[in-house]
Amino acid sequence: MTTNMETSNRELSISRLMNAPRELVWKVWTEPDHIKNWWGPNGFTNTIFRMDVKPEGVWDFIMHGPDGKDYKNKSIYKEVVKPERLVYDHVSGPKFQATVTFIEKENDKTLLTIRMLFETVEEKENVIKVFKADEGLKQNIYKLEGYLRKVSSEREMSITRIINAPREIVFKAWTDVKQLKKWWGSKGFTNPVCEIDAVPGGKILIHMQAPDNVVYPMDGEFHEIVEPERLVFTSAALDKKGNRLFEILNTVIFTDENGKTKLSLHTAVSNITPEGKPYLDGMHEGWNQSLDRLNDQFTNS
Repeated sequence: MTTNMETSNRELSISRLMNAPRELVWKVWTEPDHIKNWWGPNGFTNTIFRMDVKPEGVWDFIMHGPDGKDYKNKSIYKEVVKPERLVYDHVSGPKFQATVTFIEKENDKTLLTIRMLFETVEEKENVIKVFKADEGLKQNIYKLEGYLRKVSSEREMSITRIINAPREIVFKAWTDVKQLKKWWGSKGFTNPVCEIDAVPGGKILIHMQAPDNVVYPMDGEFHEIVEPERLVFTSAALDKKGNRLFEILNTVIFTDENGKTKLSLHTAVSNITPEGKPYLDGMHEGWNQSLDRLNDQFTNS
């Protein structure tokens, strides 16, 4: 019998508590129309040719990298226990066996664990060195988390605006804390606390202060940063005890428009608490005022 101690040095693994029911997490892992939308590190897309989720079934697909390269992948499912456990052999290089477990937790959450077991320590170290597999695994989890929020969202909103500045400059206004602090929030709001770490997995903490001095704290996390094209991040309003009132998956697309920027914002709200519902009534107007302030940074400069 092989013990965990004997395999740990040739294993890559990650665990994360997903804010979604187990059946949904399983669904987006095992259906091609879902997994193609989130699989892979940041910037990757997928073409799924075959996905037979059954013992000895084949998963055949191509990952399209942001550098234009294609990466062929083929796996064979060895164990399928719905909705608890998946085991498959990645038979195209690099070779490894993946074990994915889905553990049901309280409040419709799921503890997801992914383990990639390589035949040798050297093979594991090589995929980290050549493919940055350790960082890719983290990014994959962040993308899954964001996709789950999207498909389980209870309220969505889209806004498109033309911003009077090149997209490189507009993108920077979202990721540079000194600029973000000046325009974030509705008209008349200030941000006495504004802390961001604009990298995938980086945290967001902003305390928005209204003209009547009431403070509205929020936190969040960056999931995808493709400069100067795309930002994906989560945000959440907090109550006085720091509990989340709701969660929002925000996707911002920056498109060049004759030297100006077409900014497309999509928000998907989920996990809304009864206390959080009143805050959402003003979300559309709040975002519009915030984008007005963003545009004013360039129009008045």
